[in-house]
Amino acid sequence: MKPKSDPLEILRNIESIDRMERGKLCIIRQGPNGPYFNLQRREGGRNVSEYVPSDHIPQVQINIEAHDRFQALVGEYENLITEQTRKERKAGVKKNRRPANLQLHKKPKSKT
Repeated sequence: MKPKSDPLEILRNIESIDRMERGKLCIIRQGPNGPYFNLQRREGGRNVSEYVPSDHIPQVQINIEAHDRFQALVGEYENLITEQTRKERKAGVKKNRRPANLQLHKKPKSKT
């Protein structure tokens, strides 16, 4: 079993990702010099396809892998923070992390 990571370590790993692309490379057809590729992804609920020149394929693949890594790290961070939050709640720990001057659900003063 993999040892648990530190949330700050996960955030540092996320911060180290400087390029990424969402989507999937798909072969649209075979040409005389090899396949032609599209990068397909969802944006705003719609499928978007973008032609990718063959000399860009290696970098686009690296960028897609970086996005996959980003998603995995975010999921790992979410799980750690959720687990920590639940443990604290069950132990009765009360941590007020919002600024003291921030009051949620405060009604605005009337101008009368």
